[in-house]
Amino acid sequence: MASLASSSSSINFLVHVPAAFNGIGTKRRSRGKTSSISVTHSSLADASALLQAAHYTVDTCIKSGMVIGLGSGHASGMAIQYLGRQLRAGVLEDIVGVPTSVASASEAAKAGVPMDKYQDCLQIDFAFDDADIIEEGTLSAIIGRQRPKDEESILLQQKSILNAAKKLAFMITQSQYKGDLDGSIPVLIQSLNWMQTAEEIDDLFLGDAEVWRRSSIGQASPLGGDFPLVTREGHNVLDVIFTSPIPSLAEVAESLDKVNGVVDHGVICKFPLVFLPPYAQQ
Repeated sequence: MASLASSSSSINFLVHVPAAFNGIGTKRRSRGKTSSISVTHSSLADASALLQAAHYTVDTCIKSGMVIGLGSGHASGMAIQYLGRQLRAGVLEDIVGVPTSVASASEAAKAGVPMDKYQDCLQIDFAFDDADIIEEGTLSAIIGRQRPKDEESILLQQKSILNAAKKLAFMITQSQYKGDLDGSIPVLIQSLNWMQTAEEIDDLFLGDAEVWRRSSIGQASPLGGDFPLVTREGHNVLDVIFTSPIPSLAEVAESLDKVNGVVDHGVICKFPLVFLPPYAQQ
């Protein structure tokens, strides 16, 4: 369930405890166990509210000796900086960070947070991250809409690290917590026969979405332009751009999971949830 404080403000703090991710996984037509969750608000402006959420995440969820998944994005960057300050002050010790991207690794290096590379056998105690949007009620999330500057898609590494975490926190602004969802969902696909995969996805959401292959440079286009994005693993990224409201992220994820050629996607859902008391209201 979700509780929403009645306030006119701008920050939600969501904590998820994953059992396991349901993560996996064109022709462009012309046309567990659930306890509870706390969703809190602050009357501060977005930047200050995200800073408060970042501090709250570190103070509440991180203990000495933990292995921490370090997310990517504005709020995650502030959490990494604060984590470094707590380490230097001696409030925390023996922390190891596992970055989800080059950007988060750079932030951790500047903050003095010791790091390790992600491996399948690595046990991650807790991870925090930014999300593009959280679906009200179900608390499903979309990640990976934005491509970090000077980086290819980080979706695969990001979800692998979040998947490995025993606990997961998302930090978002109020505008990112909504019931009527729109916009795009990134889908990581095998580059071989990518067009066939894109056509199948296009058929799934015919009339409700357009499918574009993400480009590495230049303007976006249905086929990815002259320089389509290719990840270090050799994958392409499709953006499924919904022109109608997204009915259910869980249903979209389930449909994508069944498409041949889909490696992963940006939908995170089906998490058991754990209660975390909200930070003090302003």
